[in-house]
Amino acid sequence: MNLEQSKILVTGGSAGIGKATAKLLIESGAKVAITGRNIDKLNRVAEEIGAIPVAFDVSRYEDIPAKAEEVVKALGGIDVLINNAGIGEFPVMGDIKIEHFEKVFSTNVFGLTLLTQEIVKHFKQQDKGHIINIASTAALRGFARGTVYAASKFALRGMTECWRAELRKHNIRVILVNPSEVTTAFANPERIERPEEASKLRPVEIAHTIKGVLEMDDRGFVPEVSVWATNPQ
Repeated sequence: MNLEQSKILVTGGSAGIGKATAKLLIESGAKVAITGRNIDKLNRVAEEIGAIPVAFDVSRYEDIPAKAEEVVKALGGIDVLINNAGIGEFPVMGDIKIEHFEKVFSTNVFGLTLLTQEIVKHFKQQDKGHIINIASTAALRGFARGTVYAASKFALRGMTECWRAELRKHNIRVILVNPSEVTTAFANPERIERPEEASKLRPVEIAHTIKGVLEMDDRGFVPEVSVWATNPQ
């Protein structure tokens, strides 16, 4: 697709991968809306990178239809949905509570699905669209303390495959991106970005991956791509 003047929604766009992706796509000529739960931070980042801010918590299911319409109206249409918002809980086996699953799945699975359904209505009307789901290499293999988080990302990977099977006939590309560890504020209770490390990915690496798969001519698409640090010592 041609990113110039394309209309894109990036959830969780006020920090980390979402912010880096929104910034790069805006620099490439796209019109981008970003969502976030912290209104002050969201507005500050939107002004910094030239995005449209939409205060929105995807785990608040009752707000999703109205917020989806707000985004589409603000953008003047929609071409791309990037499902980036995500959270994690990492209890050890033995300490897992149902609340851990409910909290993580409300954002990573349930809210994500309901928002995507609203946006897909527009994609079907125009017979084209692009969905990029940001999963994790935790969607490919589990790890210690990863029961809840990996389960949500395995679910997202499965859902992506189902949506792809349903939506290809509508010229809707559904793409899964699996980052390995990225230095962001993810899982930091203070929501402060972690400093860069030479052995770990930065958000910009994932942003370039997303931009690259979007820019492929619409006759083809990359179903899934994983991004690993070269030497994660």
